[in-house]
Amino acid sequence: MVKVMGLVGSPRLGGNTQKLVEVALEAAQDVGASTELLTLHDKEMEPCIACDICRKTGECAIYDDVPGVLERMVEADGIIIGSPVYFGNVTSQLKILMDRSRPLRRNFRLKNKVCGALAVGASRNGGQETTIQAIHNYLLIQDAILVGDGEPLAHYGGTGVGGPVGDTEGDEAGLVTSRNLGRRVAELAQLLK
Repeated sequence: MVKVMGLVGSPRLGGNTQKLVEVALEAAQDVGASTELLTLHDKEMEPCIACDICRKTGECAIYDDVPGVLERMVEADGIIIGSPVYFGNVTSQLKILMDRSRPLRRNFRLKNKVCGALAVGASRNGGQETTIQAIHNYLLIQDAILVGDGEPLAHYGGTGVGGPVGDTEGDEAGLVTSRNLGRRVAELAQLLK
């Protein structure tokens, strides 16, 4: 059985991004994957200080929650990364995780992991695609395999609209694209395994 991890890059617990990641994970379960939800809102994470110790040792010299999150990413067969839109990009929490994942790139430990992205903006054209593109860029540099939400829609990933908590529950397009993304990540991970 493949394992699909949902990573929520929001600073808020139980918000709109988490809701859509959960929807994606439910769809992954529907096609036979086991799932895990991991949120960054409660993680202690310091920014990268460019000490380059990870280039020599393969491990980050900062002792906080980041290495544990990275290890769980390595254990997954598929990863869905979600972020709310912050000025057309990912949150600072998610960016810290991305920057601190240099140790994974030393031996390309995310290589061939099936990955997808979703984003939630305050309006339908609220920066979701640029936020997803930032996540895609990160995953491409890690040599992961990217998928969108698949046919019949074939978007970049899950794209939700939400302001106040709970808004995404009424966003049919966001729910559909997130469901499709979760299904697509799980299906391809199963094919590769």
